Amino acid sequence: MVRKPAKMYRNISKRAYTRREYMGGVPGSKIVQYDMGNLRDDFPIEASILVDEACQIRHTALEAARVNINRRLMKEVGRMNFHLKLRTYPHHVLRENKQATGAGADRVSEGMRLAFGKAVGTAARVEAKQKIFSIYTTEPYIDKAKDALQHGIYKLPSPGRVVIEKRD
Repeated sequence: MVRKPAKMYRNISKRAYTRREYMGGVPGSKIVQYDMGNLRDDFPIEASILVDEACQIRHTALEAARVNINRRLMKEVGRMNFHLKLRTYPHHVLRENKQATGAGADRVSEGMRLAFGKAVGTAARVEAKQKIFSIYTTEPYIDKAKDALQHGIYKLPSPGRVVIEKRD
């Protein structure tokens, strides 16, 4: 089956569907890492992506944004000068009522009868003004971190903005 566009899963419409122990065949998350870069040092500045609207972000979109941000930081800043953290986890399981298409599909497909759907992926439910990614770094690399996060926002379904804060 063809993967559906992200706009079909963007809105939060029903109760969260998260109890994996009762479901069979939930596809694994595509997210490879949650913490990247220099994990040992404490950095004085935090730059984060804040989403403006409450929405669901698919695990594939989170991984695409993570890869984009991490690659830019590795190239421009260097591994030892930042700590990138993904701050959400895709708990919500997405379901899809698959329909057969093509010749003779009307005899195979059941239509809306028992249309609960099968698990097709996972998504993170986020609220407005919630942090998705954070980069911890030092003064000279703020602009490069901000640029990397701006490019990561393009991969997410909700409009967002970059916020920079000093840490104690």
